[in-house]
Amino acid sequence: MNGNPLTDRLDTGPLLCAEGFLFELERRGYLTAGEFVPEVSLENPDALRSLHRDFQRAGSDIVEAFTYNGHREKMRVIGKEELLEPLNRSALRIAREVADTRPGDLMAGNISNTNIWDPADPSRQDEVRGMFEEMVGWAVDEGADLIIGETFYYAGEALTALEVARSSGLPVVLTLAPMAAEAMADGPGVVETAQRLEQAGADVVGLNCFRGPDTMMPWLRQIRAAVSCHVAALPVPYRTTPSEPTFFNLSDVQAGVPSPHGRTFPTALDPLFTNRYEIGAFAREAYELGVHYLGVCCGASPMHIRETAEAVGRQTEASRYSERMENHFMYGSHDRLPAHIRSLGERA
Repeated sequence: MNGNPLTDRLDTGPLLCAEGFLFELERRGYLTAGEFVPEVSLENPDALRSLHRDFQRAGSDIVEAFTYNGHREKMRVIGKEELLEPLNRSALRIAREVADTRPGDLMAGNISNTNIWDPADPSRQDEVRGMFEEMVGWAVDEGADLIIGETFYYAGEALTALEVARSSGLPVVLTLAPMAAEAMADGPGVVETAQRLEQAGADVVGLNCFRGPDTMMPWLRQIRAAVSCHVAALPVPYRTTPSEPTFFNLSDVQAGVPSPHGRTFPTALDPLFTNRYEIGAFAREAYELGVHYLGVCCGASPMHIRETAEAVGRQTEASRYSERMENHFMYGSHDRLPAHIRSLGERA
């Protein structure tokens, strides 16, 4: 054991981390689509606490503080910059509280892509660095066990996030989210960027968000072959394809009422969900590749996390309620189910 609470666990088997709080809390009515600012930690803390607990029961070993988009620039956009620190500290404290209810669980501070990074503007880069520094500082204050930097599509921003996160002295997970250009937005290759992150000291590198199982797996294979550190895989649960590689550009030609903003992302993706078995198959394949840090990102529900956990051999609290179709009135084999009722399924 090397004393690293993250890599020590990953060395022995799979570690799960639920993400995707934005979509799930928006569906539950606690967050505004479009703005996607995590005010829920202040306005409805019990809703956030409940979601963390549901993901934990489903198998998530890491309770990630919901500070995605909780940075200074987003708070300026909605005119609530004065709530920045209270929002971050509340999210961190809720995550710490939930993690502490189950021995061994980890709490992660979170930093992520900003909406102002400019590879040609050093002043903007300095501004982003400052936002990361204050968020990481609050995470350390509130007892985080690790820092997660996620959803980066600029290589430069990802490397800056890693530098700031490493200054905390905590383990760091750094995941990329390449868009449809199949490279980072500032030019470097995806695999090359993952290698640079490993060389710069990330404990875990990999991919999260934007891509569903089918378009994340090819990149995941390349990254796993190219780095020596642990690798992360957290797809979105949507059926992205080679022609529509991210959920930003998924089409739905059967939609009777298209979304008013002209794209299925982010509020009309529902018909394009993967099923739970597709998520399980992805997790199984990724784990067989040697990817130990697993989860599901935007669009995830606790069911997806349970499916991921069970796919890699884990039984969770929520596994008490895993499907038992042998007792279903159409599919069942129980001797109390009459044949004439079961047969209805063929013509239902």
